[in-house]
Amino acid sequence: MKISIRRSRRAAIAVALGSVLALTATACGDDGGGAGGDKGAEGSGKGKVLFWDNNGGVRTDIWKEIIADFEKANPGIDVEYVGIASTEYQSKVDTAIQGGGLPDVGGVGAAMIAAISAQNALDPLDDRLSKSSLNGKLNEDMVKSLKAAGGGDGTLYSIPTSANNGVLYYRTDLFKKAGLDEPTTWDKFYEAADKLTNASKNEFGYTIRGGAGSIAQALDAMYGQSGITSFWDASGEKTTVNDPKNVAALEKYTALFKKVTPAADLNNDFTKMVAQWDSGTIGMLNHNLGSYQDHVKAFGTDKFRGIPQPIGASGKRVQVSNPVDGLGLFKTSKNKEAAWKFIEFATSHAENSKFNESAGQVPANNDAAKDAWVQQAEPTKLAAGALSDGSTTIVQLPYYLPDWGTISKSDNEPNFQKVLLGKMSEKDFLDTLAEQLNTAQAEWNEQKG
Repeated sequence: MKISIRRSRRAAIAVALGSVLALTATACGDDGGGAGGDKGAEGSGKGKVLFWDNNGGVRTDIWKEIIADFEKANPGIDVEYVGIASTEYQSKVDTAIQGGGLPDVGGVGAAMIAAISAQNALDPLDDRLSKSSLNGKLNEDMVKSLKAAGGGDGTLYSIPTSANNGVLYYRTDLFKKAGLDEPTTWDKFYEAADKLTNASKNEFGYTIRGGAGSIAQALDAMYGQSGITSFWDASGEKTTVNDPKNVAALEKYTALFKKVTPAADLNNDFTKMVAQWDSGTIGMLNHNLGSYQDHVKAFGTDKFRGIPQPIGASGKRVQVSNPVDGLGLFKTSKNKEAAWKFIEFATSHAENSKFNESAGQVPANNDAAKDAWVQQAEPTKLAAGALSDGSTTIVQLPYYLPDWGTISKSDNEPNFQKVLLGKMSEKDFLDTLAEQLNTAQAEWNEQKG
């Protein structure tokens, strides 16, 4: 019932949105060089470009530095920066699509491409990239991730800037004291989680994410152990989340809760989980590159390491989609030539390197990924290598499904907590998740057809 209601609501929104767009043709950043309209215009290549940052505040300073570099190199173009908090960005874009006032360029990560492109708000970028100096210079896996997220037809709607790859952080001092090997495999991970736990002394081997964002981490652990390399079966209609191998993997993973993890993990989102790890004596933490500097502040660089996810029994590393961020060109822009110049510049070797050194993430530009700072920031170095050396298989999550956000958060995060508490079996949890995903996929295929 929940899915059918959601489908009706989505259809109603689509009808309303179509009516609004039929009456509205507004774009920002116009230098008078184009006719505008829903399809926008190339413009003269000069004038103003409006840029919305999808992680305002956190990345404001580095973006202003890149903009200053760009304006110096392109004196005929002025970039107006608007920083928007990541939690508010999607809703602000949706409002602008319906009411007018979209930017020329905006941050468009993998998780939001489908929702924006489905409203016909983004320009396809395949042709522009093929004619650009960037062609062949961008990480292929990041490009593939953004194409896969864009709606299932292989169109590129965003130029990748970075990947905030999943990392297994571990306390080297605690491992050394316990005589443990580095947790490079899942077997070694479980061995360490058990051996490092002494609950009476408030010492735990691992911290598991039970609060907001728990589903992605659970999926990573499942697919990483099972070795299954596709989210859908050969038919493309049924998900593999409830494959018996994934069920067994999740059972082993959730059994860690309260046995080798703090009880507080039940409600911990990433901020609480990271803070708990940084202030306590917990052996291991799964998070992404974004928290690296927090750990450096807590421990220095000699008491922990950040390594790629463990390798499974197959001898290969399998992980779910690494979070890829990027820059999109909005269709209503009247100054697309200048806007594209800004995207090209921001993802060029020097600027992409500068951005990712500040963010602590994996550069999308292959030349930037070879720069000295990457070699010095070990987790970033190892993550970049894992994405480019063929050792890692990425299971692409179905970001293109309109219901993906709801299914993976509000529908199932509470159920995952029930699993941790022993009130729901892992199989029932994954069967419920699979049923919702299969229904959403069927609706998606029907709409495409």
